[in-house]
Amino acid sequence: MKLLSTLVAGAIILLGLALAAFTIHMTVNCIYIPEGESLMLRYKGPLLLGSATKAQPGHFAQKGEVGTLEEMKGPGRHFFCPIWWERERVPDIMVKPGEVAIVTSKLGDDLPPGEFLVDGDVYGPNRAQFKGTLRRVLGPGRYRINKYGFNCRIVSSEQKQVGDNVKYAGWVEVPTGYVGVVSNLATKGIDPEVLPPGIYAINPVERQIDIIGVGYWETSIATKHRQGPDGKDLLDTSGEPEAIAGTGIGFPSNDGFNILLDFTAVWGVMPKDAPKVVEVFGNIQAAEQKVILPQSESISRINGSKMGANDLLVGETRQKFQNSVSESFQEVVKEKHLSLLYGLVRHIYIPKDIRQPLQEGYISDELKLTREVELATKTAEGALREAEKRVIQETEKVKVETAKLVAAEIAEGEKEVGEIEAQTKQQVAAIEKQIAEFDAKKTELLGRAEATSEQMKNEATSQKFELAVKAFGNAGAYNKWQFAEGLPQDIQLQLFYAGEGTLWTDLKGITPTIPLSSGNAASAPRPSAAPPARTPSGAPATTRSGATPSR
Repeated sequence: MKLLSTLVAGAIILLGLALAAFTIHMTVNCIYIPEGESLMLRYKGPLLLGSATKAQPGHFAQKGEVGTLEEMKGPGRHFFCPIWWERERVPDIMVKPGEVAIVTSKLGDDLPPGEFLVDGDVYGPNRAQFKGTLRRVLGPGRYRINKYGFNCRIVSSEQKQVGDNVKYAGWVEVPTGYVGVVSNLATKGIDPEVLPPGIYAINPVERQIDIIGVGYWETSIATKHRQGPDGKDLLDTSGEPEAIAGTGIGFPSNDGFNILLDFTAVWGVMPKDAPKVVEVFGNIQAAEQKVILPQSESISRINGSKMGANDLLVGETRQKFQNSVSESFQEVVKEKHLSLLYGLVRHIYIPKDIRQPLQEGYISDELKLTREVELATKTAEGALREAEKRVIQETEKVKVETAKLVAAEIAEGEKEVGEIEAQTKQQVAAIEKQIAEFDAKKTELLGRAEATSEQMKNEATSQKFELAVKAFGNAGAYNKWQFAEGLPQDIQLQLFYAGEGTLWTDLKGITPTIPLSSGNAASAPRPSAAPPARTPSGAPATTRSGATPSR
């Protein structure tokens, strides 16, 4: 009993210890990590017995080393004794749409001199091995990042003013009609390849983006006009607006007159030229201010000063001026990596003192030309009326001639129809005559053929009879054969003996072979057999029914 009590007590103690150990394990050692958090662990090492190696400074602890582990545990229950482990719940890094996360590595070796970007990821086999900012940024999503080794900075869109330019980084959106020109901070150069419209995650430590519009723009230099109290332009006696000196593009002509003009340039930037534009000018506005506006004025003045005021007013020489300005402008903007669609001289303001006499002279010339044209028009109109009358006369003449031709053609046609009918009747009569002759010949030939046939038939019958007589030897034998051939097929033959005396006397009691009538012939008794008759020479005589035997 004492042993049993000892065993029971021991079992109770062991059960209590197990229960206590289980309670401690589920309460003290257990740590629950909810969704959206991770568990970071640091190994403290043995407290009393044994020892452990410390992790290399600036690196994660390997298995069995004292220090923070690289691997982090995800949501759920985990069991680590707080005596040996330091446990810390770390929230996951959430990067929302429109944001990027810039990651800095705090562990690893130092970068080589002159470098400040680290290649690699925040975990996995390609984890960064150097200290510094990671080249790769993290886009929208949830990330489990060990805060002991990495630091994250979330940015949406960074804008940095550099001179007259705005540099973009972070979450960068290049809209339609624009391209992104990339400035590499690491290599300190501009990438020749542009970013097409889209959304990009840009590391602000590595790159900056200039958003440049592409396409064509219009830049105009216009001369201002004097205006009246009502706000409308004032016009001179010839209807031209009065230009204000010092506006637009002004230059002296080669004959000493001050000329003003309006100029419009339609120019643009192509995607392939956008990096050069950013490198040389910085932005589109700078390209316009540094190239388009000054070159519009300079080229117009240089080419315009080579011509006289009269040349700038006349159509042919004015067009020559326009062409020379456009060609010169095209060469200049091409060297600056810009594109020129049109360079237009829209209006040239000639001083009234020279313009009005020239215009009046041109008006006189135009009036003279107008009178000459009017005279030519009247002459042509008279010729036209004469031609119209002639056309009417010729039309009536053609109608009469046409009617005559139609009547003649109808008469000729009727004549030909009559001749054809007569010829047709004549040919029909000739054909009918030939048909009658053919019918007569047919009747004659048929009659002759029938007669010849009958004659040949009779001749053949005669020859047949002659041949038959010759075959039997004489006519009597042939007649007998003919007679025998004419007898019935069912005639009965009987032989009887005729003795001396008259045959008729020997036929007593003999039933006639030829029935007297069809009625009693069937009922007549069959005669008894009689000896065959014999001829006088002693040969038996042969008879056939219906024939009279000869003696």
